[in-house]
Amino acid sequence: MKFSKMMLGTVQFGLNYGIANSAGKPTYETVSKIIKAAHEGGINCLDTAAGYGDSEELIGRALTELKLSDKMLIISKVAKVSQQNSSFADAEKFIFDSVKNSLRRLRIDRLAACLFHVESDLQYLEILRKLEDSGLVGGAGVSLDTNTHCTEVITNKLQYLQLPYNIFDRRFDEFFAALPRSGGPNIFARSAYLQGLLLMPEEKIKPPLTSIIPVRRKIEALGNEAGLAMPEICLRFVISNPRISSVLVGVDNIEQLKQNLAIIEQGPLPDGLYHQILTMVPDFEEKIIRPGLWQK
Repeated sequence: MKFSKMMLGTVQFGLNYGIANSAGKPTYETVSKIIKAAHEGGINCLDTAAGYGDSEELIGRALTELKLSDKMLIISKVAKVSQQNSSFADAEKFIFDSVKNSLRRLRIDRLAACLFHVESDLQYLEILRKLEDSGLVGGAGVSLDTNTHCTEVITNKLQYLQLPYNIFDRRFDEFFAALPRSGGPNIFARSAYLQGLLLMPEEKIKPPLTSIIPVRRKIEALGNEAGLAMPEICLRFVISNPRISSVLVGVDNIEQLKQNLAIIEQGPLPDGLYHQILTMVPDFEEKIIRPGLWQK
């Protein structure tokens, strides 16, 4: 089964997530309605993780009750391998247990793909591929936060990658260029809205993140000329990159889901606008574009 162009992110289901999130976690009833609406809207893949609070339990319950367990491709992630699991045998047991517990919570027999949640755990790729051989995992991969492991990704011919990519965060452009012209990994792009930062009212953006405002204003002005609002520019920019298989978007309610689906249906940005944006955005410091470095 091919992954739909939009993938439903579910970290919001289990945690209070995102700089612009003021609503908190949705109720189970809302989660179930979102998943049902996602399926009806053509989404066939969900992204979750062992570390997303009770997200996996909620997804498993909803998919079972909605009878959608065999209609959704589920991607989950292995919890960070603790330093206490110092030996290879300890790490193997930890990874196997993490995956089996995810399957139990999700109430399914197999993950479409399983990723390391922490990129430094790529050293244990051999273990994750054993799970692939056993049939519990459809493919092995990693969720990247930096571009320091790109050579490993190419060398090991990983099938599945998740990485941050948006108008302001283009750290992986050289990696995309190094991939083979045809084939290559399935790449799932997250952070299209930079955790909501690209859409927040200016007065709510605090230093040092205020440095994005002048550039954001220029992009908004281009969008106004083209009749496009900022959410549409952000999401369509990501799918304009031919290397991106799916864009991962998390939502808090059905209305947000429908808005994002409507944007995705519009397809990539016009070529002229896309290349204008590519040339006008400077290289921002990582402390601006990596949420993990933001001061809480």
